[in-house]
Amino acid sequence: MKRKKIPLTEQLGVHTILFAAFLVMAIPFFWMVSTSFKNPDEIYIFPPRWIPHRPTLSNYIELFESVDFARPLLNTIIVAVVSTFLSVMLSAMAGYGFAKFRFRGKEKLFLMVLATLMVPGQMTLIPVYLILNSMNLLNTYAGLILPGVASAFGIFFMRQFIMSIPDELIDAAKIDGAKEFFIFLKIILPLSKPALATLTIFNFVGAWNSFLWPLIVATDEKMYTLPVAISVVQGQYGEKIALQMSGSFIVIIPIIIVFLFAQKYIIKGLSMTGMKF
Repeated sequence: MKRKKIPLTEQLGVHTILFAAFLVMAIPFFWMVSTSFKNPDEIYIFPPRWIPHRPTLSNYIELFESVDFARPLLNTIIVAVVSTFLSVMLSAMAGYGFAKFRFRGKEKLFLMVLATLMVPGQMTLIPVYLILNSMNLLNTYAGLILPGVASAFGIFFMRQFIMSIPDELIDAAKIDGAKEFFIFLKIILPLSKPALATLTIFNFVGAWNSFLWPLIVATDEKMYTLPVAISVVQGQYGEKIALQMSGSFIVIIPIIIVFLFAQKYIIKGLSMTGMKF
């Protein structure tokens, strides 16, 4: 089918708006990266100097030596990786059950799961905190990870994708004698790679950037995560802008790497689940 030609003025208008949006989002990021490599005398120059004349790594060295940034980094990696893995696997299992199994009350149960999406996360903070406190899980990795493992959005997302997998594949596997877990592991998961990759990115970014829950649960500084450690740096070293920008850049690097490697799966996963943002 022949595509309709877009007028030149309309193309220029669209590209102008996109370029303006790019500048609004990119300038703060570039300033953060540039400032993290600057000496103190270059930070407050106006107009701002985007490329430091004397780039230095002293801000990053001070960050790890003075603030002990290595422990929050390790904590964040552990929490983000483990919670992402558990959340994705549980969402896939529950989504498979809602998509392909028939049992009494399935629709009502699924509606109850969806209803939890309307409950603000702040309302569950106190009950979850009291439960973890009664189980002596405060200031532990389990206390940081477990509350975020079950995700109604993840279950809904995986259900929508798995529903598109033909039932004939599952029936053929059952005729060949395959058990349910084998079907899930060898058929459902491989065919759900786009949705799994998309959900992994969402969960990883959410766990990596999580601030409020680690701030409440981790009262011992040895259990701080990176966002909490950044807030501590901001409070103790408020005058050292370069130090704060160095910490912020370290927080963002893993998210950029994960997005670059998995971005091709995002559009495919979202389009096959019929979701739009």
